[in-house]
Amino acid sequence: MMTKNASSRMQKLVLGITGGIAAYKAAELVRLLIKQNIDVQVVMSEAACQFITPVTMQALSGRPVYINMWDNSIANGMPHIELSRDADAILIAPASADFIAKLVHGRADDLLSTLCLARDCPLLVAPAMNKQMWENPATQRNIAQLLQDNISVLGPAAGEQACGEVGLGRMLEPEDLLSEVIAHFTPKLLHAKRILITAGATLEMIDPVRAITNLSSGKMGYALAQVAASMGAEVTLISGKSTLSSPNHVKIVSATSAEAMYLAVMQHIGQQDIFISVAAVADYSPAQAAAQKIKKSEDTLTLHLIKNKDILADVASLPNAPFCVGFAAESENVVEYADKKRLAKKLPLIVANEVTSAMGSDHNQVSLIDDAGIHHLSSAPKAIIAHQILEHIAKML
Repeated sequence: MMTKNASSRMQKLVLGITGGIAAYKAAELVRLLIKQNIDVQVVMSEAACQFITPVTMQALSGRPVYINMWDNSIANGMPHIELSRDADAILIAPASADFIAKLVHGRADDLLSTLCLARDCPLLVAPAMNKQMWENPATQRNIAQLLQDNISVLGPAAGEQACGEVGLGRMLEPEDLLSEVIAHFTPKLLHAKRILITAGATLEMIDPVRAITNLSSGKMGYALAQVAASMGAEVTLISGKSTLSSPNHVKIVSATSAEAMYLAVMQHIGQQDIFISVAAVADYSPAQAAAQKIKKSEDTLTLHLIKNKDILADVASLPNAPFCVGFAAESENVVEYADKKRLAKKLPLIVANEVTSAMGSDHNQVSLIDDAGIHHLSSAPKAIIAHQILEHIAKML
């Protein structure tokens, strides 16, 4: 079942909450969805009201919360029809074992189950239950049937559970569910494309405790990886040192130094369709790192630095090079220097930005430079900039 085309308006999501301790996570999920400009209509089972109140969900969503199938506040008296017809998708989070069984057998004995049965939009479920309940053969048969019925199953995750046991059955965290919802709504402009992305700063060791590095946080590269995966691409992210959470559905390869990143890129570049070089790779590194900590004995310290390999230039010069995209962070003459870099490395596209406004920030302002000219993008969160860059790449392809 395909998502309705709602690109010209706010996406509308029905969030169904069933009975389970994970219902408390639904409050944070609603907050995150609203923050992403997704219109949320909450529908709760009676059991869910034992764990979190409708008043809380109404305050967070800004909409009345529906529980009763016989609610006469909807004009035609058929909330199970009206609530689903305007929705782009329905997400059940948490989805209890009992509710999953209802879905499989087509039961419709309350508003939420009836709404799911009467829907004409995609259905996503986020299971949440004790590990034994999850592992029970009956539950596994039910999950298999959901998948066969083209219902998306998100999770569950493994970890400590409310009962004190540890294992599979935890509902995905709100941030992870948000990523899954965004991915569901994102047009698959890069379906089946294989994309290799580098991100973050490299560390060039001087001695066991000191290194040459820069202020890159990796946020732009990680945002591109997450959005590319949402657009249907098969993404490999080669990351320098970073404290960021791994993007969902992205293969992560760690590469701390410039040399390690070069080797990792060359190992994975074969059969890639697109290469996006976002990492702030050190231009130089110490010729030899000291085996022991260098003591502070002299007023000056001389380091012998050697030039590192140019990863992007070497990839772009390969006989069967993928579509290569470079990034140029400059402190002056941003567009001019970036375009010189693009022409020298024979790149179809380069992304230019002013270095002091981008490194470490959650926002960015960039210019896309290709053979057609310069395309200036307004300052925006890096996730939005990532969407705009990848949409531009998709058009060029």
